[in-house]
Amino acid sequence: MTVNPPLKPEVSAYRRWYSTLHPSLQLIGLQLWLPLFFIVAFCLCYVAAFHAPHPHDVPVGIVGSAQQFESDLDRTVPGVVSVESLATVDEAKAAVLSGRVAVAFDPATSTIFKASAHQYQVSALLPVLITPALQAENITPTTLDLAPLPPYDEYGTVSMYLMLAWCIGGYMVAMFIGLMGAPLRHRSRMAVIVVGGALISLITNVLAGPVVGAVDGHFGALFLIAWGWIVAVGLAVNGLSYFAGRFIAVPAMIIFVFLSMPSSGAAYPSWFMPEPFAWLNHVVVGSGITEMLKRELYGVGPGFARGFIMMAGYAVVGLVLMFVGKPYLEWRRVRRVISGRTTMFADANTANREFLTRERDEILYRHGLLTTDTGTIHTISAGEREELDEPTTPSMFLGTPGGLEPELPEEGQSPQSRQSVQSRLVEPAQPTAGTHAEQ
Repeated sequence: MTVNPPLKPEVSAYRRWYSTLHPSLQLIGLQLWLPLFFIVAFCLCYVAAFHAPHPHDVPVGIVGSAQQFESDLDRTVPGVVSVESLATVDEAKAAVLSGRVAVAFDPATSTIFKASAHQYQVSALLPVLITPALQAENITPTTLDLAPLPPYDEYGTVSMYLMLAWCIGGYMVAMFIGLMGAPLRHRSRMAVIVVGGALISLITNVLAGPVVGAVDGHFGALFLIAWGWIVAVGLAVNGLSYFAGRFIAVPAMIIFVFLSMPSSGAAYPSWFMPEPFAWLNHVVVGSGITEMLKRELYGVGPGFARGFIMMAGYAVVGLVLMFVGKPYLEWRRVRRVISGRTTMFADANTANREFLTRERDEILYRHGLLTTDTGTIHTISAGEREELDEPTTPSMFLGTPGGLEPELPEEGQSPQSRQSVQSRLVEPAQPTAGTHAEQ
């Protein structure tokens, strides 16, 4: 049973016009969506989130009764803090170190507890905000930093930039797999992600630690944390690539860069961010990576369990998308083949490949070389070279006497000469008469 090839559907007038442009210009135009997307997402995510960070509902703990303290704060800084009563001083210190509260106040010793290593901005701002309310009660507080930052991470930004390096490394490895590795099997894709993740983790931790000196020790633990997160991000992006195709950069950058960075709490805590960035702090990978880094480096933050749960969640989602996405991608390909439809990007690639082939043949022809149907290149003999319109020079640096790019020969002259020369070059050898031994 024979199946007739599908009729190519009629394309729009715009596509017909676009196909008349230079093939390289077509490819450039079809990729300009990426810088446009980048600047729009940058403004909507970074500029919108960071242009005016303002504290709201910041949890502040107080040892003992909080009623009077809360009323004083509502009067001095309304809507800024949310007071929580804590039973003991030890509970207050633990709440500050874990990030459950931003700062805590002990009325018995007039001490404000803070942890700069967890939230530098909070530890600098909150004591200033609550001091007027305490002074209204004739209290002059002192401040105790339970987790000060080391001199090589003075403002607590190391975790933010390591988080960015791991996120970007993970999504870029998987993004290129999605763009160029469509024929690869699942195990091949996963092998690239796992090996690439180990390499990126090794490089970033070597550079951040021994080379730059931004991290002191913890190499083995940071290597494993980075490796796990890069693989989790890579699996998620790999799963999305089956559905997004060559536009995989859009969901990958939105999820793992443009939403993750403002919502991570690395630059400003979620209590300073507008919605939806404040809520996204609970689910973005940046938050999980940053909190695990702070716990490992400085012993602050909610602990490793939260980060491992998030890491496993992204990895599982990626695996599910991967196993569902491959049949979906094959179905889309079959439907496209049956309908005879093509994409503008595929047509531009085909046109550009044909143009480059013709350009290569023209350049070789000007320098006395010809290609055959088998792909081999032959030098034109001196006698055959006389048929060419322009003599050539044997110098590989000077090219032809008229320059490297002379004017194309007139129609009807050199193409015929080239065809006759090429036909003689590819003409098969005639068998020699006689016995095999004589031959």
